[in-house]
Amino acid sequence: MRNLLFRETQSTGPRSGLSNDEASLVGLVRRHDRDRYQTALFTPAHRREALLALYAFNYEIARVRETVTQPMLGQIRLQWWREVLDAAYTGAPPRQHPVVVPLTAVIRGCALSRGHFDRLIDAREQDLGCEAPATLAVLETYAEESSAPLIALALEVLGVRMPALDAVARHVGIGYALAGLLRAMPFHARTSRTYIPADLAARQAIDPADYAAAVTTPGLRAAVRIISDAAAEHLHAALEHRADIPRSALAALLPAVIASRYLARLVRVGYDPFAPTLATDPMQIWRLALAALRGRF
Repeated sequence: MRNLLFRETQSTGPRSGLSNDEASLVGLVRRHDRDRYQTALFTPAHRREALLALYAFNYEIARVRETVTQPMLGQIRLQWWREVLDAAYTGAPPRQHPVVVPLTAVIRGCALSRGHFDRLIDAREQDLGCEAPATLAVLETYAEESSAPLIALALEVLGVRMPALDAVARHVGIGYALAGLLRAMPFHARTSRTYIPADLAARQAIDPADYAAAVTTPGLRAAVRIISDAAAEHLHAALEHRADIPRSALAALLPAVIASRYLARLVRVGYDPFAPTLATDPMQIWRLALAALRGRF
């Protein structure tokens, strides 16, 4: 355990025993998806690089919306990743790309389910639009499609294929994604983007100008609380299946620890999504370590 935590403080350059592609994956995920990088540290060593390849793929498709100026360009990039998957599943040579090569190896070596990848890409295609979700139910569906399949794939990488865990992956995925959208609200506000359901925003009389200026109003706090409560309900539902979860599955489910902690901090600041103290949790790696030590999330 101490060696894993020590690794979190080390540089991301090539390490002995890692190919250039593998070293690139470590640095990529560590820089851009710190949450999942930290959870991957608690994966058995022989599975860790495979999990990082999966998370690197998720980062690549998740950032498409931020790297294009037109929706059509985003669709072209996502189609490129669909073709990458086509090649991986048909046995064609992989494209020479620092994520594609190791991802292809993982797909073939772990016999990962294609459907989960398709759901993730389809969800990211929704990101290319500018409209807020119509209702909380629509937002929860988006949260599920953009997150739960990744947890299901992570479980497959870890060699855990149990129907009993399908519901757990779904609830953890939704809870973590909803919490993540709340965490990202300051960024979304700066970029004139919102995931607050339209009916909820109307009911709470949220002024788009106040939101864009990061002004916390009573209406915004109320909306954030409703979304936060929905996330908490999903995380609680996942815990109801705790007895069915083998220790080997834990690393894939540790995002629940991060989400739960964020929601607790959000309560303490009165559901103010712009509170500066929400920006980081310096104790996060230690909370994950404690959860891993106890064998529970």
